[in-house]
Amino acid sequence: MAIFKGAGVAIVTPMKNDEDVNYDKLEEIINWQIEEGTDSIIIAGTTGEASTLTMEEHRAVIKAAVEFTKHRVPVIAGTGSNCTRTAIQLSQEAEEEGADGLLIVTPYYNKATQAGLVKHYSQIADATKLPIIMYNVPGRTGCNLLPETVATLFSSKENIVGLKEATGNMAQASQTMYLTDGKLDMYSGEDGLVLPMMAIGGIGVISVWSNVAPKKVHDMCEAFFKGDMETARRLQKEALPLVDALFSEVNPIPVKAAMNAMGLEVGPLRAPLCEMSDANKAKLMEVMRNYGIKLA
Repeated sequence: MAIFKGAGVAIVTPMKNDEDVNYDKLEEIINWQIEEGTDSIIIAGTTGEASTLTMEEHRAVIKAAVEFTKHRVPVIAGTGSNCTRTAIQLSQEAEEEGADGLLIVTPYYNKATQAGLVKHYSQIADATKLPIIMYNVPGRTGCNLLPETVATLFSSKENIVGLKEATGNMAQASQTMYLTDGKLDMYSGEDGLVLPMMAIGGIGVISVWSNVAPKKVHDMCEAFFKGDMETARRLQKEALPLVDALFSEVNPIPVKAAMNAMGLEVGPLRAPLCEMSDANKAKLMEVMRNYGIKLA
């Protein structure tokens, strides 16, 4: 059984002005996400600035998300690292804190071989009982988890159940589904390709867009599953300018700017990320207004 089906939000980590984690705000936005129909909370991922959280903060943020969610929807913890031992430690801590699943990005910078990736994910899978969603985003990591490797891991490790597919390569995604007999839980990691991904057998999205329009993302997925393709296509198409604007600078710079403009007060970014340029921010605000998002 899938950890979740539908719209999962790759949630931001709210910060106070001094860049400490704002747990009160995290609880507020988690409650809002669930009220709007979000099907899963994905905490401490790329969008959650996990790369600049300390080990202690990483665990605390996961613990808080589990506590705030109160089992209303699954909580999936980002526990990837370019060090296998660190990924194992993070994964075991997430399990101890009550996470329902793990999202584990491929090792970055190391440029592991495919054999190295099999060893990496296999060791993590052996160290935890939680279901694992692998995360393939070569544009950020310099490492591509090939379909044959996904199939090997999926067939050999019972708790490796899914893939967040963010290559932007639908041919590769299709080959991955073919080699796993359509049984892999595939999630789109590209907000502009959710419907194409579900059309080849995907079961949802792990979404940045959902941070600002959770009901729209949920409704699009639900319409698809109900066979209402006209509604699903309309919601996907209407969002494309917004999705483009949310990735006009490196994620999560634009989405935090968008949420602050909505009055959600998620605070600043930690260095080396910086605030959005004035030109791109002005375009983002225009697109948000055209999409129907009310700005504060």
